[in-house]
Amino acid sequence: MATSETEQAEIAAAAERVGRYRWVICALLFAATAINYVDRQMIGVLEPDYLRPEFHWTAGDYANLVFYFQLAYAIGYLGFGKFVDWVGARLGYAFAVGVWTLFHVLHGGVHSITQLAMVRFGLGIGESGNFPSGVKAVTDWFPQKERALAIGIFNAGSNVGAILTPLIVPAITIAYGWRMAFVVTGVLGILWVIAWLALYRDPHTHKRVGAAELAHIRQDPADPPVRVKGLWVKLLTRRETWAYALGKFFIDPIWWFYLFWLPPYLHDTYHLNLVGFGLPIAAIYLLSDVGSVAGGWLSGRMMRVGATPNKARKLTMLICAIAILPVVTTQYIDSVWINVLIIGIAAAGHQAFSANLYTVPSDTFPRYAVGSVIGIGGTVGAVGGMLFSLYIGKILDSIGTYSAIFAVAGGSYFVALLAIHLLSPRLERANIDA
Repeated sequence: MATSETEQAEIAAAAERVGRYRWVICALLFAATAINYVDRQMIGVLEPDYLRPEFHWTAGDYANLVFYFQLAYAIGYLGFGKFVDWVGARLGYAFAVGVWTLFHVLHGGVHSITQLAMVRFGLGIGESGNFPSGVKAVTDWFPQKERALAIGIFNAGSNVGAILTPLIVPAITIAYGWRMAFVVTGVLGILWVIAWLALYRDPHTHKRVGAAELAHIRQDPADPPVRVKGLWVKLLTRRETWAYALGKFFIDPIWWFYLFWLPPYLHDTYHLNLVGFGLPIAAIYLLSDVGSVAGGWLSGRMMRVGATPNKARKLTMLICAIAILPVVTTQYIDSVWINVLIIGIAAAGHQAFSANLYTVPSDTFPRYAVGSVIGIGGTVGAVGGMLFSLYIGKILDSIGTYSAIFAVAGGSYFVALLAIHLLSPRLERANIDA
């Protein structure tokens, strides 16, 4: 017993010597991602009871609005990846949040579908900077063995945002109207930018980072000191880039579907209103929040006991794909809450899968290229989302059932994992320095 207490004391002392400021940075990334998803998801929550009656749109019209957001997201993601590599995570992230907050607030002033499409486009441009900036910050602040967990934690902010939206937006909307709901929630973005600029610096210049923590952060082999000319051309010809990008192409559309179409699905299938579908949606994203952290923890745990990054990432993703598969049965189940459980497990599997997929660029590329690879993959994923949105609109306008949509949602992860494995069988470092 004495030995156990001594070991625990030594572990605690070692953790204290290393320092924990990198987790403060992770908490800021978590908060930004939560705000990102509140702003992104509000249109879906307001769609059935407020926006659909006011703008008189069809499922196809709503699908087009989602399409324009994703088009902007695809364009912005590609640009933000390079932009963040150039200016760094501090300024890049602050700029992204500032842009999306501006266009989020402007939603409250629209009076036509065209105007709404324009502000959705602007929101998509700004929000596309969230993950390139966040993954860049994680790459700068965490060693390889902690990145999946750190990404899982900040990626869990998306679930928290998705939980908060159906819980707080109805209250704000009922009290002040749907237009003011966009203004009130926009304040969160402004407060975050102030906190980010005050607290974030590069770890090697930060006064709150001691020598032990800096050594912990920099424990991985150093990157080449000289940047490579023609970086993007080289990245686009590397199989490792496309392993990540095609993974995003197959799984991102499913998350977009959950985000934008779950409120209409619950409204149309179970006749739940703005207040009624709040708890079911919150439950789904609460489950997905657990998956986001658990997926990062599981692969990290495998690596700590001796598994290679390749085995740890891919085995975790396979487990996730198997857990997601039952979502294909949702249309054959009458119970709201059984469906919520099945969809919630699928959403958790997605987030766990995604947390590991996000580590692939940092596993296979040097730090200076990570933002660009994330940008390329995000753009390809958004293109997949655009195509899936058009598919959803056509399916719902023509046959009015979600069965074919959930069938795609259940099988896409196996296709994604197969593409990743065929293109990068061992997740080896890409040679882009020649």
